[in-house]
Amino acid sequence: MTTTKALVNIRPGHAEVQDIPVPALEPGYIRVKPTAWVINPDDAYHLGLEGDESCVGAVVGTDYAGVVVEVGPGVKRDFKVGDRIAGGVSGQNILRKHDGAFAHLIHVKGDIQMKIPNNMSDEDAATQGVALITMGVGLYQHLHLPLPDAPAKEAFPVFIYGGSTAMGISAIQFAKLAGATVITTSSPGNTDYVKSLGADHVLDYKSKTLIDDVLRLSGGPLLYIFDTHPNSTSTVISAAILQQSPTAKYISLNPGPEHEVKRLNPHVTAESILAYSATGNPWMYENEFYEAVPADFAFQKKFVKVAEKLFEEGLVKPPRVFLNRGGSGLEGVLKGLVEIREGRVSGGKLVYTRD
Repeated sequence: MTTTKALVNIRPGHAEVQDIPVPALEPGYIRVKPTAWVINPDDAYHLGLEGDESCVGAVVGTDYAGVVVEVGPGVKRDFKVGDRIAGGVSGQNILRKHDGAFAHLIHVKGDIQMKIPNNMSDEDAATQGVALITMGVGLYQHLHLPLPDAPAKEAFPVFIYGGSTAMGISAIQFAKLAGATVITTSSPGNTDYVKSLGADHVLDYKSKTLIDDVLRLSGGPLLYIFDTHPNSTSTVISAAILQQSPTAKYISLNPGPEHEVKRLNPHVTAESILAYSATGNPWMYENEFYEAVPADFAFQKKFVKVAEKLFEEGLVKPPRVFLNRGGSGLEGVLKGLVEIREGRVSGGKLVYTRD
């Protein structure tokens, strides 16, 4: 096959299905035939970037599940043709325009992909690509929580802002497996669902007493905050409830908010992370160049094996799946991107199966 169908960013806010060349398989990569795709907020965000930040010409999409059709040289994991795998890629990376997931044939960095357990559907597995990378890089590599296979012997409080977001759904479960007491936020309509994931305390994100409530439930200022939906409110809350100590850590899933937290509470360690750092390649984000981070890539190669076992044992639940909302295939994905952009998705993920 010399071409494949792919969803390509054609101008700010717009994508279309095009026939694109199939690139040669690079060392360390696997070629995959996707069976399911998942839309992440970043997919819609990057699609809307304009001017110097535009990602025009790049293939859209970060999350997929599919079947291995070819294994390139240099892949260390024992993947073989026919294996069911899932993972995340750096879609709409202007430095590597062909890397996106929303295509009928894709190539992925082999050693950080997940083997799908027999007890897991492709639709559920597809939700875990960027989520697993974010958990590995964010919760463990940078926030430094204990790994799930060696949890803390005594519970410790963690505040997760945005418990019903796609990343919050994963973070609650992985933090619990680390031995944490999880305090989180959500809208009242998602409270029961968030509690079912293992959250110990779920607070209304609009509550006027949120800061006092967190401090009461945690027994005082915290050492760990994982902000899955950073905004002007979350930064003020985070700065107020963190200990005034360098050992107190704040992690944002978008660049920028960490500076405001640091301004409000200069004593803390505040960082932002992007899942792309674990791909082993450099990338562009909002017209900023980011170097590859070998340490994050090396860590993710180990963490994905830990995560596989957790799914196999049923210790982590995938988020709720909203299947083929608006239609299946890449045309359905186009409609889903509009839903994401308009803020009409909460408490689960949009998943689309191949036609």
